[in-house]
Amino acid sequence: MLDARESLLLGTRNPGKIYEIKLILGDLAFNFSSLNEFPHVAVGEENEDTYAGNAIAKARFYAAATGVTALADDSGLEVEALGGAPGVISARYAGEHATDADRRQLLLSELAKTGSDNRRARFVCAIAIASVAGEVLNLSEGICEGAITPAPRGSSGFGYDPLFVPDGYDQTFGELSDEIKNRISHRARALLKVREFLTDR
Repeated sequence: MLDARESLLLGTRNPGKIYEIKLILGDLAFNFSSLNEFPHVAVGEENEDTYAGNAIAKARFYAAATGVTALADDSGLEVEALGGAPGVISARYAGEHATDADRRQLLLSELAKTGSDNRRARFVCAIAIASVAGEVLNLSEGICEGAITPAPRGSSGFGYDPLFVPDGYDQTFGELSDEIKNRISHRARALLKVREFLTDR
């Protein structure tokens, strides 16, 4: 059972993710913290072959390491012409120390090598909440379908956002306003389900 008086750890140090999560959950009656308040805690490993598996593993790891009920996510970009790559290794696609720009460049390079005109892609996000005892309290998933642009556009967001145009829009996630992105993105859709879980308890 998750009590609204409890603290809820956001299992990330990524400022973009923290910002997006707090936009949707920040007004709820929880004491939110992030890994930035726990500098001694290592980064949870992502050794599973599914987003849900990685999200659960990280939530359990962070809850055990901090003594705080933890929320963790795993997300990725799946490009049809690349057989669903980079998928669950999206964050590590260009190597451990690569920048977002490096990953975007590699993706465009690999896509060009296919010679395919198929630009279809989708973002997937899984979010898990785990107790200090390791119990999975909730698991939510969100998907956003769209297409890859020939070159990055926009400076908002992070990761592959400047390359992804969601269906029904002409702008990338790097160009769209926070208001729109945090209504339609994969993470927003998963977080809205998390919000329902937290408010229905």
